[in-house]
Amino acid sequence: MLSHIHKQERNMANKYFPWLLLGQFLVLATTIQAKIPALIVFGDSSVDAGNNNYIPTIARSNFEPYGRDFQGGRATGRFSNGRIATDFISEAIGLKPTIPAYLDPAYNISDFAVGVTFASAATGYDNATSDVLSVIPFWKQLEFYKDYQRRLRDYLGEAKASQTISEALHLISIGTNDFLENYYAIPGRSAEYNISKYEDFLAGIAEGFVMKLYALGARKISLGGLPPMGCMPLERTRNIMNGHDCEERYNTVAFEFNGKLSNLVANLNKELPGIKLIFSNPYYILLHIIRNPSSYGIEVTSMACCGTGMFEMGYACDRNSPFTCTDADKYVFWDAFHPTQKINQIVANYVVKRALIKFD
Repeated sequence: MLSHIHKQERNMANKYFPWLLLGQFLVLATTIQAKIPALIVFGDSSVDAGNNNYIPTIARSNFEPYGRDFQGGRATGRFSNGRIATDFISEAIGLKPTIPAYLDPAYNISDFAVGVTFASAATGYDNATSDVLSVIPFWKQLEFYKDYQRRLRDYLGEAKASQTISEALHLISIGTNDFLENYYAIPGRSAEYNISKYEDFLAGIAEGFVMKLYALGARKISLGGLPPMGCMPLERTRNIMNGHDCEERYNTVAFEFNGKLSNLVANLNKELPGIKLIFSNPYYILLHIIRNPSSYGIEVTSMACCGTGMFEMGYACDRNSPFTCTDADKYVFWDAFHPTQKINQIVANYVVKRALIKFD
């Protein structure tokens, strides 16, 4: 099974990546911008711009050295040294260069009308995942979205708000925590489901979420896949028996789950009239960067910039750590779980070029 998956990975890499040198990334903003008036985001720490700052949880990053390369050197609650992928996507489609967090009181509906994220770090499809660190569950993000729609109608009027909602890009990026923070980390779901059945369980939640968005007027939706999560520094640190290489078991799960999400997208496009649902898959581009770092000006793939680079994230990323790197652009990962700003930009540009262009 593993060899079959690895062969598929190689075939996909050969198909898509001969042209993938960093200098060749062209953001097609002018092609897409007229069609998308707003970017509306749901998910986990990959797309949380600071919602967790305003809830009682330890899953936060609103302190140094996070945000040291963000405008003004501010730690906003983004799990990166700077901007995250959705910030770059927003800019690429002709909107603002950053997407604000819905719970941030510094912003109001005039800001949210062109971009907003309801995402919460450490959450997942599974309610049991959000319970681990007491963060915003996936279903609650939909409730925030309903509140957002009410506010948008008050601000823009019924007709304009409905048009904005139908033409806005609704982007979903979630799922890694369900496996690494929940299924493989604590008892419970692993006793209830084997891994394939758990993937099916999560895919069912994803399907239900998309259908609810559709019922609320969303027509342009991007469902994100999982990264090669076995290559995160935290998992490589734990993979002692295999010389701290990528944990292929986790990569296999990500690959298989992405296949199920891709099939889900194909089916819903047939079932829901007027929907334009795409699957945005970061798996291959991230794996390509990790396997071919010099093509992107990257020097370090197995360890993160923050702290020792082996396990630190969140509060363990101490601003006074003498080990934290000076140039994050040479690293794939900022902390043991999250990419650097540079990698976020590469992935965002890839998603725009390979997936979001279909919304034209």
